[in-house]
Amino acid sequence: MQSNTRLGIWLMIATTFVFAVQDGLSRHLAGEYNVMMVVMIRYWFFAAFVITVAARKEGSVSRAAATTQPILQIVRGLLLAGEICVLVVGFVKLGLVESHAIFACYPLLIAALSGPILGETVGWRRVAAIAVGFVGVLIILEPGVTVFSPYSVIPFVSAAMFALYGLLTRFAARKDTAATSFFWTGVVGAVATTTAGVWFWEPMTGSDWVWMAILCVTGATGHFLLIKCYEVAEASAVQPFAYLQLVFASTIGLVVFHEKLEPNVAIGTAIVVGAGIFTLWRQHRAARAAERKSGVTA
Repeated sequence: MQSNTRLGIWLMIATTFVFAVQDGLSRHLAGEYNVMMVVMIRYWFFAAFVITVAARKEGSVSRAAATTQPILQIVRGLLLAGEICVLVVGFVKLGLVESHAIFACYPLLIAALSGPILGETVGWRRVAAIAVGFVGVLIILEPGVTVFSPYSVIPFVSAAMFALYGLLTRFAARKDTAATSFFWTGVVGAVATTTAGVWFWEPMTGSDWVWMAILCVTGATGHFLLIKCYEVAEASAVQPFAYLQLVFASTIGLVVFHEKLEPNVAIGTAIVVGAGIFTLWRQHRAARAAERKSGVTA
């Protein structure tokens, strides 16, 4: 398929908007009901979507599920399910604005951990960007200036879990197709959240069932748009636009949930996002250089 970067960018923007709406719905529902139950129901719909997509791409469910590294795939699935639960708790305890501001550091964590976990070379420029990004995180948290909220740790833990999930996904891609990894992500997550979530079942009102249905649809829609995005454009070209989820989710937090955007959060977030985009750009350049070098030596 011919690359269409402009279309890919618009698809990524649409993806981030849909995921931001999903975050707002998760914040509302998890504020009324147990987090595990909300995530469990969300995963039921997501797993059905994943199985359908993976089976279609691979030709059958059995082919989509075929892997030589099941332990790795199970760990990936458990990590993502746990990360979603932790982040949703952060939405409830800390709000969308501050949770996303802190969570935005996950690309920096991926860059920092790619060396020891994947054996990738991280140059001094990216190391400097990572350091600057974490200064931005400290500005958001304001340790020593105000009373440090223990809730601030929640989105950072979520970011660390998501970064590890991303690195393990790249590691799994060395042997498994994207469809296989997608299949295991949905199925393992559904099994794990159901095993825990059934113990926290609560009756829901009719209106909240409507919001839950919309939440499930946004999850499938967001992943569908993301798949299409990566089909028409290179990931490195569209990935910086993923930060728009921070903008959309923060807007929902400010307008719908009447959260506040403190000056330190705005300044720190700008630093984190800037450092993250620079890190993505350097990673893209390094990958391009490696491709050119392999082409010359081939």
